Amino acid sequence: MASELRPESSVVAEVRPSPNHGERSGTDAPDTIVLHYTGMPDDQAAIRLLCNPSSQVSAHYVVLPDGYIIQLVAEARRAWHAGTSSWAGESDINSRSIGIEIANSGHDHGYPAFPKRQVAAVTALCRSIFTRHRIPAERVLAHSDVAPARKRDPGEKFPWKTLADSGIGLWVKPAPIDPMGAIFTLGETNPAIEATQTLLARYGYDVTASGYLDSVTRDVVAAFQRHFRPQRVDGFIDVSTVSTLRDLLAARDARLSAGKPG
Repeated sequence: MASELRPESSVVAEVRPSPNHGERSGTDAPDTIVLHYTGMPDDQAAIRLLCNPSSQVSAHYVVLPDGYIIQLVAEARRAWHAGTSSWAGESDINSRSIGIEIANSGHDHGYPAFPKRQVAAVTALCRSIFTRHRIPAERVLAHSDVAPARKRDPGEKFPWKTLADSGIGLWVKPAPIDPMGAIFTLGETNPAIEATQTLLARYGYDVTASGYLDSVTRDVVAAFQRHFRPQRVDGFIDVSTVSTLRDLLAARDARLSAGKPG
């Protein structure tokens, strides 16, 4: 029952039980962390929404700008944070994941930078989750990674490199943007587009290797850029994006061959 919720980490400052959760399906051991932003100007209003039964949304944790961490749902439960989503061929991301909402007003409300204390708190929380669950590096994801057509959070301002430097998630140095390099845009068809779609799908994104840069592919490319090449997010396939993607896959495969966990 919600009233029995207890903090599962020493970094949790408060518990505010949300009724919006259910049984995990297919697994009782989450292997993914999904990072979100709240996307609302009022942080307390966002928490109230996540705890309102009529909203049908929740997350396991909320991290406020000053680093204060609130737990809403037990990690064993399926919180309702990812919505319609997909990763690596799996569509019930909620059943496989722990959702962390990071208080930030988001793209529609000024999109401020994430304070250092907040990022440090997210880092500490993720490290705590790692002590309880086996999370592969490539499965620390953005909401936009698993729902690229619908979501932009936590967005290109989120410091993924900082987390990776602390052992959370996977990161490679983005390849420099070459203004003279080949660029493919919406509506184009080319074997190089098919090759890029294949690489994106290999990493986990839900995209079909058709060779045609449709709106689905554009959204997936933009999601990849928000996470891994944030200097320019345009949904175009360019040399920098492809090089960064190849380097990322090489880093992931090297970790897998070395038998490293997340």
